Amino acid sequence: MNRIIIKGGLVIDPSQGINEVQDILIDADRICDMRKEIIPEDGDRVISCEGLEVWPGLIDMHLHVADLFEIHTATPYGAVEDGVTTALSPGAGNTLMSPALLGAEVDRGLPLNAGVYLGALNVLGTQLSDEELIALFHGKLESGKKAEKLSHNRVTNETAQYCIGIKEHMGHFLLSDTWIERLYHITSEAGLVFMSHTQDPFHTSHLVDMAKGREIHLGHTNAAGCGTHAEPEAGIKQVIDLCQKENVTGEFVTTMLRKGLGSREGLQMTKGSRELALEAVREGIIDILVSDGQNQSTMKGFGDTRDNIPCILELTEEGVLDRSAAVAMMTKNPADYLGRITGCREWTECYGTLKKHAYANLAVVDPNDKLATYVMTNGQLTSFENRFIRGHGYAGNWVSRFGTTKLKIGDASIYSI
Repeated sequence: MNRIIIKGGLVIDPSQGINEVQDILIDADRICDMRKEIIPEDGDRVISCEGLEVWPGLIDMHLHVADLFEIHTATPYGAVEDGVTTALSPGAGNTLMSPALLGAEVDRGLPLNAGVYLGALNVLGTQLSDEELIALFHGKLESGKKAEKLSHNRVTNETAQYCIGIKEHMGHFLLSDTWIERLYHITSEAGLVFMSHTQDPFHTSHLVDMAKGREIHLGHTNAAGCGTHAEPEAGIKQVIDLCQKENVTGEFVTTMLRKGLGSREGLQMTKGSRELALEAVREGIIDILVSDGQNQSTMKGFGDTRDNIPCILELTEEGVLDRSAAVAMMTKNPADYLGRITGCREWTECYGTLKKHAYANLAVVDPNDKLATYVMTNGQLTSFENRFIRGHGYAGNWVSRFGTTKLKIGDASIYSI
């Protein structure tokens, strides 16, 4: 009764170079097989996907999930309705408690895989030295040091290392060069993503200069093309040029990349800066898309997950990319990046792909209405025709630089860690 067959859909899996009609067999939370025709057995559940496209579940590596006193808008549920099955939340206020707080929400039940970046200011605000922080993020700092210099909360101390990276938030606070250098040292040694708040191109250029060849990821890169800190075309060109350096990567917000140029309550690009951004996508300079959403949330970001699937489809319609390359921008490409930075093979083997033994995360897309008809998270149907299915709200896992982790925060607080 655990077997599901996704039948007759056009499978687009950039990780395997597949773009053809295939059946997919799912057993429990994993993909077991993919071939031209899979004959159902007694008890199998068959989901007909004729006329639909079957993509790996979208990885939104910059999505504010239940961020900043998010008490009513249910960001994760809206995201899964839009095909997102893995989301990483980069809140400015994310402290070393954040893995425990969001991990507890995963324990209570979320329909997608969730993880966090930590806010830069909060990471450097403890009594831990840089070398002790590096040991913490490697999972090797002794408990006594944590209790002495990090926190008296045992749950925080045991879960703090389960983050994916650190976010520098120029839009919310400014750090000294000394502290920025400390962040580069910590992230490069600990295998963490260093993400910036890319909006002021001159600040971003300074960050890249300070990198000295170390990895930096420019968050919501197309915000530099909205004219808040520089002339739009000059600003976007400046950050795109930075992304051509070997150690610099970037991401574009889907809402801004569409013809509407962005959300009216967020930031909007100009037509000229959008054209430069599309050219950067066409040339492969920027190959990751994010939402940074949601518009209805307390922490709005600059976009919305509702624009993810339409943006991917429109990149093909406008002749910017073929379908496989467009889908890769929210599947294979972010998984490859996260795997390379963290050194965790699970990111490329189990996420952003429909390979055998990967987690069964899928977005089944209707290219006509540009919506996700079915969404599966770890083998469970979490959304149907753009509506969250409440019975499967416990499908999501916790994800970090170590890959998939069962934090079990509720157990930790009730029993002994």
